[in-house]
Amino acid sequence: MARLRVAVIFGGASEEHPVSVKSAQEVARNLNLAKYEPFYLGITTSGEWRLCESPDPGWENGNGRAATLSPDRGVHGVLVQTDGGYDTVHLDVALPVLHGKLGEDGAIQGLLDLSGIPYVGCDVQSSTLCMDKSLAYLVVRSAGIATPRFWTVAADGQVDPDPLPYPVFVKPARSGSSFGVSRVDRAEDLPGAVEAARRYDSKVLIEEAVLGSEVGCAVLESATDLIVGEVDQIRLSHGFFRIHQEDAPEVRSENAAVVVPADITAEARLLVQQTARAVYRALGCRGLARVDMFLKEDGEVVLNEVNTFPGMTSYSRYPRMMAAAGLPLAEVIDRLVSFALNGRRR
Repeated sequence: MARLRVAVIFGGASEEHPVSVKSAQEVARNLNLAKYEPFYLGITTSGEWRLCESPDPGWENGNGRAATLSPDRGVHGVLVQTDGGYDTVHLDVALPVLHGKLGEDGAIQGLLDLSGIPYVGCDVQSSTLCMDKSLAYLVVRSAGIATPRFWTVAADGQVDPDPLPYPVFVKPARSGSSFGVSRVDRAEDLPGAVEAARRYDSKVLIEEAVLGSEVGCAVLESATDLIVGEVDQIRLSHGFFRIHQEDAPEVRSENAAVVVPADITAEARLLVQQTARAVYRALGCRGLARVDMFLKEDGEVVLNEVNTFPGMTSYSRYPRMMAAAGLPLAEVIDRLVSFALNGRRR
């Protein structure tokens, strides 16, 4: 039986480029080579595409050949540069292991839709919606799910700092991880925090701080059901969670420990999982997502954000939650590819 030709797309021009590379390395280690023939498409920080032997160190230093994902459905794959022109590589499915802008915001998904290549993960609409936290909040609120109180500041907009209920969190509305995020406890610090967020996005989100435990839930879609992983919990010693910006997250976090399974009651665990499913459906997600939430002392669950292609590194939360539920990363990948080929609704 012929192996499926899988394009593993990684890197990218966003601030989350290094995390994407680490995620792709972990995916490569867990790909079943008896089933899949991988083609590694690395995107440099400047936006150049390269067909590489692997996502291991060195792929950005001139290794590999220039390549382009063709939007022509007749090609259904990649054009790889040669001395005299281009070779064509037909693909069966794409695995866009990309985080943040141009990876989770619908951009790569739109290109893959044009190409006709089935792909793992959310479609254009749900990717775009989840990437903009303010729009995601509006949608899930309409579905009866709690969100923080929030305010948005447009590119040329100003905000009066005095009436806000401090502390607040100021963040880019359309960015990943915690890049550009600040906690603000005083009105006089708000303008600086807004400017810091604008380095990553012209649209800024201001959220009222939610008093509660940070919890998360991994969601994996099959043709018939939504599978949820074990709930995890973030324990902070100080500050707020920003693992992808630390020097050595594989070794330790500077201020946080992620506990799987979460140290919460069985009733709270079930409510968090139910809320994650409801958020996933309300936002129209496909394939997978990690839903981050707050669990308040009174038992209420409040949405924090949705990651449509969460990290897959050795220290990432999504694979750890799935592993704790009995699904190792190799099996998660198998299920994602199967759903992309057979379960995706068009």
